[in-house]
Amino acid sequence: MADSDSDMDWTELPCSTWTESHVSSWLKSIGIKDKYIQKMDEEEVTGPVLMELPKEYLLDTIHMKGGQVELLMLKRQKLSKPGPHKTKLDGSKTLETKNKPELGVASSQNSERSSEASSKQTEDEDIIGINENEPTIADGATLPISDFRKFDAHDKDFRYVKHRVLPPETGIDNMIVPCHEYKSLEIAHKLESIKLQAKVASEVLRFACGCMNMRTNGTIHFGVMDKKKGFKHGEIIGIPIENQSDYVDALDYIEKCFKGSEQQTEARRCIKNPKFIEVIDGQGREVTWIVEFDIVPEASVVKGKLYSVGIPKFSEKANKVIQEEKAPYHRVGANTPRIADQDLIQLIQGLKEKDLQREEAESSMNQTITDCNEDLGRKLSILLTCGKNYMDDSLSYIIVTNKFKEEHLTTIDFLVHMKIFCVLDFDPDSKISGLCGKYGKHHAANLHFLHDYANENVMSTTDLKKDLQLFDMTSWIFCNGRRDYHGGEGPCDEKTWIRTKKKLLKKTVSVICNDILPKGSFVVLFLLMSEIEQPLVDTFHEFYAEMTGHEDLAIISESKDNYNKWSSLAQVSCEKELLKGISVVGMPMTHVDATIQSIQLSNKQLTRRIPVSNKGLCFLKATDEDKMLSLDIVSADQCDETNLDVMGKDQISNIEKYFYQGGKIGWMHLWLAEKGKCEEVIQRDAYKETTKMLDNILQANTTKRLIEIVYICHQPGSGGSTVAHQIIWNLRTKLRCAVVKSTYQIQTVCENSVCLREYEEKDKNNCLPVLLLLDDCNADYVADLRRELSTAIETMKIHSSVLCFILLICKRCHNPHRMSRTMTSEIIAVTHGLSEREKNLFKKKLHELEFEPESILAFVLMTEGFQKSYIEDFVKNLLDKIDHSSLTTRLIRFVALLNCYVQNSYISVSHCEASLGLGMQMDRVKYHTFVKSLSEQAKLVFIHLRDSTTHISSIKIHHLVAKEILEQLSTNCPQSSIAKDLLCDKVLMNHRFGRKEFLKFIHDLLLRRNKISRGDSKDSSFSPLIEHVNTEKEGLQKAIDILEAAYTCFGKDAFVAQQLARLLYTNKRFTEAQHWAEQAKSILPYNHFILDTEGQVYKNWFYAQHDDFGKDEPRPDEISEIISIALKGISSFRASEKASKLETVSLNSSYFGEVDVACRLLHLISKVDIFSRKNGKSELMKYLLTKYIPEEVMKPWMKFHGQLKGMHQSIGNALESVSEDLSYFRTDINEEEEELDPRDPGEVQMPRKWLIRKCAVYASFFINVVSDADSQILDDSDAKMATPFKKKMNIYELGGGTVPTILSLLSDKKTETLEHITSLYPENPKRDDLDQTDLVNYILTQIALACSSPGSTKGVPLVKLQHLSMRFYREGSKLPSAFFLLSILFWPEDEPVSKKDYDVLVLAIDEMHRLCMLRTQPSKSRTATHFYLGKARGLNKIVHRSAIEKHIKGTLTERRLKWLGGEVWKTREVVQLLKRVEGWTETGNLFVKGATRGCKIRVIPLYSASLPHANENVTFYLGFSFHGVVAYDIKVSE
Repeated sequence: MADSDSDMDWTELPCSTWTESHVSSWLKSIGIKDKYIQKMDEEEVTGPVLMELPKEYLLDTIHMKGGQVELLMLKRQKLSKPGPHKTKLDGSKTLETKNKPELGVASSQNSERSSEASSKQTEDEDIIGINENEPTIADGATLPISDFRKFDAHDKDFRYVKHRVLPPETGIDNMIVPCHEYKSLEIAHKLESIKLQAKVASEVLRFACGCMNMRTNGTIHFGVMDKKKGFKHGEIIGIPIENQSDYVDALDYIEKCFKGSEQQTEARRCIKNPKFIEVIDGQGREVTWIVEFDIVPEASVVKGKLYSVGIPKFSEKANKVIQEEKAPYHRVGANTPRIADQDLIQLIQGLKEKDLQREEAESSMNQTITDCNEDLGRKLSILLTCGKNYMDDSLSYIIVTNKFKEEHLTTIDFLVHMKIFCVLDFDPDSKISGLCGKYGKHHAANLHFLHDYANENVMSTTDLKKDLQLFDMTSWIFCNGRRDYHGGEGPCDEKTWIRTKKKLLKKTVSVICNDILPKGSFVVLFLLMSEIEQPLVDTFHEFYAEMTGHEDLAIISESKDNYNKWSSLAQVSCEKELLKGISVVGMPMTHVDATIQSIQLSNKQLTRRIPVSNKGLCFLKATDEDKMLSLDIVSADQCDETNLDVMGKDQISNIEKYFYQGGKIGWMHLWLAEKGKCEEVIQRDAYKETTKMLDNILQANTTKRLIEIVYICHQPGSGGSTVAHQIIWNLRTKLRCAVVKSTYQIQTVCENSVCLREYEEKDKNNCLPVLLLLDDCNADYVADLRRELSTAIETMKIHSSVLCFILLICKRCHNPHRMSRTMTSEIIAVTHGLSEREKNLFKKKLHELEFEPESILAFVLMTEGFQKSYIEDFVKNLLDKIDHSSLTTRLIRFVALLNCYVQNSYISVSHCEASLGLGMQMDRVKYHTFVKSLSEQAKLVFIHLRDSTTHISSIKIHHLVAKEILEQLSTNCPQSSIAKDLLCDKVLMNHRFGRKEFLKFIHDLLLRRNKISRGDSKDSSFSPLIEHVNTEKEGLQKAIDILEAAYTCFGKDAFVAQQLARLLYTNKRFTEAQHWAEQAKSILPYNHFILDTEGQVYKNWFYAQHDDFGKDEPRPDEISEIISIALKGISSFRASEKASKLETVSLNSSYFGEVDVACRLLHLISKVDIFSRKNGKSELMKYLLTKYIPEEVMKPWMKFHGQLKGMHQSIGNALESVSEDLSYFRTDINEEEEELDPRDPGEVQMPRKWLIRKCAVYASFFINVVSDADSQILDDSDAKMATPFKKKMNIYELGGGTVPTILSLLSDKKTETLEHITSLYPENPKRDDLDQTDLVNYILTQIALACSSPGSTKGVPLVKLQHLSMRFYREGSKLPSAFFLLSILFWPEDEPVSKKDYDVLVLAIDEMHRLCMLRTQPSKSRTATHFYLGKARGLNKIVHRSAIEKHIKGTLTERRLKWLGGEVWKTREVVQLLKRVEGWTETGNLFVKGATRGCKIRVIPLYSASLPHANENVTFYLGFSFHGVVAYDIKVSE
């Protein structure tokens, strides 16, 4: 039975019994690609399996693309419905216009059928007499219908497509419309010539005789299937033709077979020569043809005559062609039978009437009929605007074109005004003499090749967009090389292109359609400007496939010939009738240009106007503006080019409503309000305050700064961003205004900003200030931009009293008023609370607006001042009426969770559709379908957003509403449950489009901690969600479950495992924490933060066991396990210390952990009974500092002796490493480091204080041990060791053991402590031979003492310190601090220095450079400069940073900004204190003179942007850092 089932066709079996073979056949029939079918066959997908396959399996295991998955799901759904599989094809109405081409399916079917057909006899292969009115589909698949060739005409560009279906064979209609008959010649075409000619002649002559007798036009087609099992009636298969003359010569039988010479002549006139039409096969196999004979029985030829023919047949017996008896034939329905004798008289009698009908039909056909011309203008408008009345920036355009003729290049103004995402250009001369060159005169474009989109480096979509600068400038893709390009990308012929570049084109189209642009946000416009070639058609095929149909495709062709060839080739993907619907053919390009410009919302000007210093305006060319990629420039005539004639009231209303629903305000909205076309936008009190502040800055007689900063700190959703945009808008005619795109590098923004300032200005000292808006940028970005701008201004020799830039910083924070107290005075706070004036304005505006209040929730909430009671009531009413089991409600919960905790988060509409099970929408009403599917409650609460650049549509919920929704749901649906559901939703998590952004939001939801420093309400140890879940019942386990789900969901994410370890050790579940720390380490074995977290697990485990151990004097064996855990922690910290670190990490936190654990471990060991009794301290000192091991600890601590004995040295080394890090870098860390750092906030934020404290703890421990040992009887060797060691520990305890602690003593003005430290060193350090570290500390202490108290009796002169430091030079040193001291001590004063001193200085600087390069390099802005060169002499020339700091007034933030902005160097006291050094620039480097003629010393410019580009003489202030000698405030000498 099974065997018989396997032999049966799938259409004859229930799906539940299908084998893999049946499934494969069905998949082929619906148009699934062969590679996926093969994969599913390998996976043994049978019928029952097919019906249960989830979408995720198809995506993840079979690796299907989205379009193929949706097609399969749709077809499977139909398959599951009861009823037969067979369907009918009713003309063009049943066409699946959205399906991908099914060529592969048909070709496979054809190959399977060939063997079946080979057993048939030639005479039996064509069955005549089918009376069906429409073709039936034998295997359940619907194949597209094909058009006939135009009757009795030859179209050289016409093609048929294999496995398309011609309409059914027909009988007589009106004599002019031809009847059709199909013959396959599937086997007969292989016959030898004589047999083939006889076969063709027999079919043609019989059909022709029937048509002539019935006076009807007709066409007989060879290569088209008639009725045969396994084929569709009328299916085009084509036949290979070796010799066309066989078909032409078949007509020679006319003279042999027709009766009489007159009939023979007339038959020749009626039977037209054969036409050979190529059949296109998408699989690229052998070339096949359809052969067609047209029959045209004109009335003047056949009138009054009855025709008889003797059908030729090849006789195998006689081995020759013989003729049947001559007989008349006629058409009966779709058949051509012989006229029966009894019907002959009746037919002859009716010939007269038929002749009359024929004459009338010909007469009617010949009359000139005036057809209604198609409205091409309206059609063009609909195609390019998706049905709107105008064209605006809501759609992007992809242009695909070939070579433009010269006369057409004058008609491209419509392209200049379009928002073109990219151009796929097949003209290799386009840059020189084509469209690219012409377009480049109006707009800048990035020139690319197909391989640029191939993404061979496997960049993320975000990185690819950034790398190619997509959305910022039109991407011009040369699809067939460039003839003017010197990089080897020349053009190639068609065959070579198909072999080498077709796959790149496929990848490019796939990336654009699936990864970069959301579906429905763009239109692909094909401009057929010259002769059509296959690569252009292939591009259409690819877009058609990736866009799952012809929607959003448009074709323009002035030449009908070009279009005809195009449509013949393109019909492989899309039927001609559909192509016709999306094509504008025959319209001159001048008309196209004018028509499109008439519907463009913005088309009046290509140049915009910006203000200039003389109170006038200048033109800003579009090409110049395009090059300022990082700025969104707001011109004085912003939006003035808008064509209000084509913008309807609905569009104006939509723009206004979008804002009041919670979307960001746009320039168009402000322009419409200014023109009185919509309601004015309320100006909050903050607007007036900011305006007043800016007016004060602009009107000040003397400007304090070259760059001013104004902060607008606002609560989320309070309108702070709107205030900032209103400021920009209303100052656009007075200042040059722009919004900074913070995705760009600081250097680019700086260059573009300077360019904007100087544009069309002659005097750099007399330019209008540039007002730059930075919306929601982090503090580092703002500080770095200010610094770059400052150095650029210095380089240009701008006068110090000229205001160049105003930075308007719009920053979100939860407590703006507190932020305003801690930051500068130039800060405006915007909160949810409204003043009385604002309340009245908002209430009045609410009544004036023509929108229903429930449709503009964000504005209503603002009007109510975001009162908690109002929000509570609103949410309560919302949830009372909601269906909690619906998918829409589930989506509300997900969005609320994200918007409550993750700033700027959203869920794309594409994700929402997937979540709601809407599937892939195949038309332009996609978004409306989504909105329609929402519940009324969802429509109220969702804020709909649309990115104007990327066109990504998304939804969000106001932060406060989202928070209240979660609170009111908490009883029945806690946040832990919502989070778990979200993570387990594979549809959402695996949705391809916008996946990276979505997963980042989820990542932030789980991992991002709150920080007051970035505007959050408080600091948190974990993400706020995890901390909240911890407060729920059984919250810890729920939090663990969420993170475990996330770990799996993110594909074993190491940082999620790290958070799990942190959460577990924080809650004292150390064994589990150890497991997760090891999991994280197994994924990222060399990550500094992961290894440090493992150390923190053991550290906290050790602390817990240490604190729980209550015994005062334990035995050694009782604490062995505790010691083991502590030492594991130390080992983990050391592994982290050695691990490769992120480039921006400046402080290695693991040294802190090692010291903490080691110090507490020493304390624990000192409590052991053997070390607590009499002589115990002596025993402990000997144990720790010598090879001696007491008997009592010999065995219990057998595994630990080596580590314990080295602890004194390892703690010292760790403290020295922390010291070195702090010596190189400033102590602040960036947000990314802070997020990953597992340390306590005290260690993160105050490392210098931690170092001072730990040095004291470390030293005091050994001081106490040694002191107790001194009081006991020690042998001489122990005493000799103890005394210098004790002194060293005393120095450490006082703060003299490391560079940062010594400098801290200097900063704190602890002169007495510094003097005490110097007294602990030998009177003659040279004679007593201190080790190099101690010598460094001694010399630095002397320098610090000289800075703190120049007249101290404990100080020594510069010469002596130089003499001592020469030891570093003679012996060689590996200490950066040693070379740092040499650079300070040997920096020359005014008189010439000796060659030796010069050599010492150069060596020190070179070594500092070398050692610095070996370290991880953070940004230069973090370089710690400890000393500066002063005007005094001797040690007094060394000026510590604290001596400068005391002259800088203001808050901490203000002082920092003055350092970054360079205002420090203009302070009078600082100018008097520091010495300006003369030097010069040379090929981008900075030098000062050396000891002898021609010698030079290289100095590091701390801000390279301040270096002049040319070779100039300069002056600067000199600083001393561990990176080397650095330069500040570089100025070109006058």
